[in-house]
Amino acid sequence: MDKKDILLPQHVAIIMDGNGRWAKQRGLKRTEGHKVGAEVFRTISKYCADIGIKYVTFYAFSTENWKRSKTEVTAIMNLLRKYLDEMKERYLENEEAGIHIRFIGSREGMPKDIIKMMDEVESRSSDKTRCYINLAVNYGGRAEIVKSVKEIAEKVKSGEINPDEITEDMISGGIYTADQPDPDLIIRPSGEYRLSNYLLWQSAYSEIYIDDVLWPDYTPADLDRAIEEYSRRNRRFGGV
Repeated sequence: MDKKDILLPQHVAIIMDGNGRWAKQRGLKRTEGHKVGAEVFRTISKYCADIGIKYVTFYAFSTENWKRSKTEVTAIMNLLRKYLDEMKERYLENEEAGIHIRFIGSREGMPKDIIKMMDEVESRSSDKTRCYINLAVNYGGRAEIVKSVKEIAEKVKSGEINPDEITEDMISGGIYTADQPDPDLIIRPSGEYRLSNYLLWQSAYSEIYIDDVLWPDYTPADLDRAIEEYSRRNRRFGGV
């Protein structure tokens, strides 16, 4: 992409959607779609870092995804294990790329071995600052807001603050991406017109781009088109 006259978003959030439909169209098991989708995640992550996007958040596994078949959930967890193993093996490569990895979402209910691997990957990349990759795993936007509100409620209960002192900034301070800017652009491949409980607090003024391409077919060229469209929009943030 020629970045001349293109306004790059500082933070892009992507809903990785369409793996199951992609597999079904090809007569494959849904798990095969997730495997290909995982490779696309790696490609797009690197591309975002290469073109200068500072923060990228990927929606990988929602709190609602536990409702899927045991076979599919197990396959997704195994793919996550594989990715985490590869992250450890590619540590030097990622160090050179300056990629900081963070997992956002609840650790409750996640397999203990995966939690340990996530902690290790986060720790080893914690000093990298070129590009921040957030992977939303066991994540739900409503649950994230509730988590923040409960933390504030505890402070009210202890007398640390008064209810009339509660502000939006306090709620923002309790969400997983508190130290990062809100997403400028949210991209949803697969043609679905909804956020699916994704970054509900942070997306108040995000631009939304819907693409008919299913995630396993998604390419850097598709991301370029989304960014070019974003660059043409006039963000008013409630103003005129």
